Amino acid sequence: MDETRPLRRGWTTGTCATAAAKAAYVALVTGDFPDPVTVTLPGGQTPAFALAKHETGEGFASAAIVKDAGDDPDVTHGALIVATVRPGAAGSGVTFRAGEGVGTVTRPGLPIPPGEPAINPVPRQMLAQAIAEVGAQTGAGGDVEIEISIPGGEKLAERTLNGRLGIVGGLSVLGTTGIVVPYSCAAWIASIHRGIDVARATGREHVAGATGNASEMAVQKLHGLDEEALLDMGDFVGGTLKYLRTHPVPKVTIAGGIAKMTKLAQGFLDLHSKRGTVDLEALAEVAAAQGGSVTLRETIIAANTTPEAFALASAEGIDLGDTVAQAAWKTAAQVIAGTDMALEIVIFDREGNQMGRAPFAPVNEAGHSPSRPRKRR
Repeated sequence: MDETRPLRRGWTTGTCATAAAKAAYVALVTGDFPDPVTVTLPGGQTPAFALAKHETGEGFASAAIVKDAGDDPDVTHGALIVATVRPGAAGSGVTFRAGEGVGTVTRPGLPIPPGEPAINPVPRQMLAQAIAEVGAQTGAGGDVEIEISIPGGEKLAERTLNGRLGIVGGLSVLGTTGIVVPYSCAAWIASIHRGIDVARATGREHVAGATGNASEMAVQKLHGLDEEALLDMGDFVGGTLKYLRTHPVPKVTIAGGIAKMTKLAQGFLDLHSKRGTVDLEALAEVAAAQGGSVTLRETIIAANTTPEAFALASAEGIDLGDTVAQAAWKTAAQVIAGTDMALEIVIFDREGNQMGRAPFAPVNEAGHSPSRPRKRR
């Protein structure tokens, strides 16, 4: 990819489904498919889409759009989004069905209630608006059943958080603006929010946000948590904690690897490498404050990685893990201060071994660390 050019935006699954449904409804009413078909986005934009497939039959019309997610690494990029429209009962309005590859909601806490197709509220509004536009143009009544399908979607859904959120059988039809912003963190943060919503709705009193797979598996084993209590937080510890501040649960664990938790300890709430790196000189000062030698200080500053710095300190009997965890606790606690939540920080290495921990403590006094640093002897 040419890094000098602007990243190309794309279209959400909801937008593609709307375009396909509109074309199918026009064909159901008039017998002809508009190609390209134009839709209206929530922001007023009116993009047009070419049809990849179309078909009519007894009591139905179907159209398909190939999803273009632009330069975003979306698992549905290139997928075929199919809408099949059938006449509905008089007065029924627009109803929705999940076809092949589109999931069904099975747990409370999501924007769509259990038993419904996993077609989110904004795409539903877009679909209903498109049907209304066709009705206004043709005089059709607008009572229709829309079935959305994504061939291969059940397999693609294995690469998403749908299973953990209680969406079974396939993908979700998503979108809030209709436009995919390349490499946007919005979708990931939204999935974290939905995970918290599901945990709260299903009565979980303890959730754990983890920065990666190793730390997630380790914290799940540590506390015996089920999947509904786990949040695939990634680098977005700030976004996770800010949502928890207004949607609290009694107990929160933040778990992660050595480098990312050290960044949290040093005040970062976005742990992505682009947002900054670990200050090894500051880490060396922490080791020195615990009795580390001048040589240790120098070797930590010169270390290639944070785990290497931890290993150097450990070889001299200095346990950086708990000290870093306690500093990370202070950073995180400041975000959710004033709530009744109890916060824990746990640091793991790549093998899932516990390298440091700040135990559960209430955050209503965020200026106090949960325990004093310990020196390993």
